[in-house]
Amino acid sequence: MKPAPLAYLRACSAEEALEALHQEGSDVRILAGGQSLIPMLNMRLARPALLVDVMHIPALQSIDADATRVTIGAAVRQCAIEAWPALPRRLRLLAAALPWVGHIQTRSRGTLCGSVAHADPSAEIPLVLVALGGLVHLRSHRGARRLPAAAFCTGMMATACEPDEMIEAISLPSDQPGTGYAFREIGRRHGDFAIVACAAVATANGATLAVGGVADRPMARSFALPATPGDAAALDDALDAFAWDLDARDDLHATARYRRELVRRLGRIVIEEAAQGRAVIEEAARCRA
Repeated sequence: MKPAPLAYLRACSAEEALEALHQEGSDVRILAGGQSLIPMLNMRLARPALLVDVMHIPALQSIDADATRVTIGAAVRQCAIEAWPALPRRLRLLAAALPWVGHIQTRSRGTLCGSVAHADPSAEIPLVLVALGGLVHLRSHRGARRLPAAAFCTGMMATACEPDEMIEAISLPSDQPGTGYAFREIGRRHGDFAIVACAAVATANGATLAVGGVADRPMARSFALPATPGDAAALDDALDAFAWDLDARDDLHATARYRRELVRRLGRIVIEEAAQGRAVIEEAARCRA
């Protein structure tokens, strides 16, 4: 199939793209990597009057890192952040998740912000953003605002982005000393969207587990790390409650029961891996001291 007739604008600046959004509103779609949008256009699931290409805007092509955060522009491709030399020490959770995002061919074109904008509940990048407590940077002709990732994703492929807004960047907190990270997912084949994906962040105060592929958006919850056999049983009970709260449903790929069981089992494995990673980091720090 082919897209319905539409106009195309290759924006040279963020201001030009924002002016088009201001003038046309909901009839505009922003084109970045296009790995989700182009198939939707071809199947006529999306019928915008105007397509605004932002991939040639220099201001959106940067990866900016300071002492506490890494900010990734809307035109940064997934392969570019994957090849960023500082990724393994600044964003270990994202480094663990990226190889599961599609295939090398799609990562060579797709962008991180595009995946966040599409808000597929099974996608890995929005899940990592929620697990880390990242921010989505939105901009319109009215000004700029930042939303926590958990507030940005509002439902199945639905977001809090207004019709005249565009994502100009996402930002994630840098890895902190004494923190462990882990990521795993189960899919029919490597590169498919996850049936269930789990990302965990473990600190001295406990663990945060984020789950994708079950609810209509990535969901996260805090858990106490088990210190005794009794605590381990409490963790199992807490994971069971979380699995039921996600309201899993049957579909063509898996039953609700199978998804709930994956949350229980995979969630525990990922929390334990993150806790073990934290212990290794602490031991290495003691050895250096």
